Amino acid sequence: MKHFISPDDISDVQELIREGLAQKENPFKDQQLGHQKTIGLLFFNSSLRTRLSTQKAASNLGMNVMVMNVGSDSWQLEMEDGVIMDAGKAEHIKEAAAVIGQYCDIIGVRAFAELKDREYDYREVVMEKFRQYAGVPIVNLESATRHPCQSLADLITIEELKTKARPKVVLTWAPHFKPLPQAVANSFAEWVNLTDYEFVIANPEGYDLSKDFVKNATIVHNQEEAFAGADFIYAKNWSSYEQYGQVLTQDPAWKITTEKMALTDNGKFMHCLPVRRGLKVDDAVLDSPASVVIQQAGNRVWSVQAALKKILEG
Repeated sequence: MKHFISPDDISDVQELIREGLAQKENPFKDQQLGHQKTIGLLFFNSSLRTRLSTQKAASNLGMNVMVMNVGSDSWQLEMEDGVIMDAGKAEHIKEAAAVIGQYCDIIGVRAFAELKDREYDYREVVMEKFRQYAGVPIVNLESATRHPCQSLADLITIEELKTKARPKVVLTWAPHFKPLPQAVANSFAEWVNLTDYEFVIANPEGYDLSKDFVKNATIVHNQEEAFAGADFIYAKNWSSYEQYGQVLTQDPAWKITTEKMALTDNGKFMHCLPVRRGLKVDDAVLDSPASVVIQQAGNRVWSVQAALKKILEG
């Protein structure tokens, strides 16, 4: 595997899930793979789970780790070609990515959507510039439209907990007071579509995700209908794709409650975290045995460790 940016970079999702579970079972068995190799982690945006889990995974594989907060620890980077750099950005991505590639064997990049220009965000400019100019493998630590490390951890969690060969998995929109990117929701849909799970997406009118990510998922605009008989409920807020980056509603009726979870088939509650208690989901749900958000977060180590192993082997 050359990169880990999207599912297009992998050949077999089930094999990668099995690799994540194998890494969890024996975290240090492949330490020799990363011996005397370095991973650089570049954060254009804040992080807790992604930063710590990737550092731990790389360490488990014997790698050296360097971390930089881009902008505060480095020069501001210019992404556009052909510009006269007479404003605030002091370094061009062409030089910056190439130089970082001289220091690192793998580069992890985290750069969120700006939610101003859909065409720009969905071109994945930052991730693609690093792929183009770094000369080394790139790992997507959450980009404008995807979060593969999270999505692989989600599938690992479902595989650990499912009680049916083909569980019903529901991705549901939940309310939030500010616009959030579609990356986690897009990515979860993209990865679940690589499985044979029954997959339903529930969201209010105006919040349908891009068809490129939704594909064959069933789309409903009634949350209770979606929850009926579900085995896994994955809650996430996202801003509108059609009216890009807009908050069209903050309808509290979409909050996850114990009454709604009772509609499921003893369903498990999932969320990528951080989660705003009382706004997206009731405390009673988060603190219940149905909540698997901590196990899900723990599996972030094994998802990225599986991806790094495949890159190191390649």
